[in-house]
Amino acid sequence: MKITNIETFLVDSGWWPFLFVKIETDEGITGYGECTETRQPHGVVGSIEDFSKILIGKDPRSFEMLLLDLKRMSIQSKGGIANKAISGIELALLDIKAKALNISVVELFGGPTRENVRLYWSHCGTYRARNYALCNTPPLESLKDIYNLGKEVIEKGFTALKTNIIIPGKPAQTWGGGFGGPIGSTDGVIPKDVLTHLDNQIGTFRDAVGENIDINLDLNFHVKPESAKRIAEVVEKYNLMWLEIDMYQPDALRELKDSINIPICSGENLLFMQEYMPYFQARSADIFMIDVPWMGFSQGKKVGDLAEIFQFNVAPHNYYSHLSSFISASLCGVLPNIKIMEIDVDQVSWKDDLVTNVPDISNGYMKIPSGIGWGTDLNEEALKEHLWNK
Repeated sequence: MKITNIETFLVDSGWWPFLFVKIETDEGITGYGECTETRQPHGVVGSIEDFSKILIGKDPRSFEMLLLDLKRMSIQSKGGIANKAISGIELALLDIKAKALNISVVELFGGPTRENVRLYWSHCGTYRARNYALCNTPPLESLKDIYNLGKEVIEKGFTALKTNIIIPGKPAQTWGGGFGGPIGSTDGVIPKDVLTHLDNQIGTFRDAVGENIDINLDLNFHVKPESAKRIAEVVEKYNLMWLEIDMYQPDALRELKDSINIPICSGENLLFMQEYMPYFQARSADIFMIDVPWMGFSQGKKVGDLAEIFQFNVAPHNYYSHLSSFISASLCGVLPNIKIMEIDVDQVSWKDDLVTNVPDISNGYMKIPSGIGWGTDLNEEALKEHLWNK
């Protein structure tokens, strides 16, 4: 079997692009992967085009050797965009290998270790604050709308949610400068009025969902440890499942963990075992994120197994397409130490059309994929109808 063609699709998800990889073979087996990069997608596409030059004509089933070739090719620009491109390629190669063997990727890696995985409703309110019309949902104009959203979480069967700092209004806003913003937004300091509002926001969610639904608060890269401590002091009384924060400094994260009474989740931005190792050794967090579309499945499995050695639970970072949900749930199906899995619920009307099978979700749990390959394929006609042109 030989690789004959590698193609990418940048597809409109409403507010940023999904990025898919397609690999074709001379035996008619096609593999699909996802490596969505919401802020620098064209850089990843360009890297995939560069990598394709050494992949065409190779046997896709020897994925470990091919990955070593790609990593050596990019050794002087390790990580980041290059690794995300490698990840998308690897996921398509694994899809081909499993399809050639007529088994699921879960079976290929020795699973299943579970029948289903618990989900949390991610970006709960965040997408509505920014794009409620595209989501076909009510706007968030007041805390009453936050309360109603909390009730909706229960009605749809979820037992956990994750939110960001959301300020209802006309229009609603999200707060934080970690990913960009105007002059003066780089300090990572939370203003007192935003802190007071956050108390009201999380309190409103808690009032709506009661004590039996878990709440996570994601701070991303928006605050320094000092402000994170202040936030933790305010929201501690709401009994969060975790406070999520990204930080490229394991000792600073450990200092934060030691000074608050809320579990810390981190790591979505890390890509290699050696990047996780200092965080594991310092016990910088309580739960660690694994982003499969960014690091790849085999590396994700290795990181998850390493976390098991250190007695950590892991949680897939998954705010992408349904293909990614199948891929991330497949990882959950081959690891013994899963906490919970992320999934986006608010979405554009055409998201389901992009795949041949949608996730099987019931009572807040997703069934572990058992179909051939990833258990779903991309619908290329639908992809081409919704290409990203922005």
